[in-house]
Amino acid sequence: MKIVGVIPARGGSARFYNKPLANILGKPMVWWVYTHSKEVECFDEVYIATDSEEIKTVCESFGAKVIMTSSEHDTATERLYEVSQYIDADLYVMVNGDEPVIEAKDIIKCIPANLNKEEFYVSNLMTNFSDPVEVVDTSNLKIVTNKDGICLFISRSPIPFPKGGMNYTYQKFVGVGAFTKKAIQYYHETPRGPIEKIEENDSFRFIENRKDIYYINAHCETISVDTPKDIEKVEEYMLKSEKVPVI
Repeated sequence: MKIVGVIPARGGSARFYNKPLANILGKPMVWWVYTHSKEVECFDEVYIATDSEEIKTVCESFGAKVIMTSSEHDTATERLYEVSQYIDADLYVMVNGDEPVIEAKDIIKCIPANLNKEEFYVSNLMTNFSDPVEVVDTSNLKIVTNKDGICLFISRSPIPFPKGGMNYTYQKFVGVGAFTKKAIQYYHETPRGPIEKIEENDSFRFIENRKDIYYINAHCETISVDTPKDIEKVEEYMLKSEKVPVI
């Protein structure tokens, strides 16, 4: 089975312009994501998908393979679909360009041990919240699955609501997911539903149409960078962690 890693790296973010190039301990954020992705042994290749010539130039300077994609994409998954039209593979693993501390040992957890490449398959990673304050923070996506790990609902609100008790471990979204070509094609051909529009989360492209999307708890550290303030958290973690190399 041919498996490729794809790192979406959009340049024109309104909240954080050229976010993939944000400086983290002397290196652009996308370098950290690329470096960890290249450590995944089962990846045949890793590509950075961007709409920015500036990001392309920086990424090529550290040896990355870059695919230029449209600036019209609303979602990272749609950017992944465009990559799938250029690069043939059986499984595409998308590692979000704003996940600089995610490690190779966690990335691979979204890849099933046995998979028919002709199947419809989508998975994503999640992890437990370590800070109760993060649960009520609307910038964090909360995931609820059934007993088989199939996603039931995702929201920025704290779900499930603890009416009957507090004995529950809340789980948050991690920006790593795997898609067979059939699943990416389905995503591209299926219009956005009402819940996806409300929540602005494209996992609902599958959920609203009764397509299973597996959420796997990687029990990993994740610090998604949404604003410049988040860079401080990432650098603090990297400097304290023995798992992440400091340059």
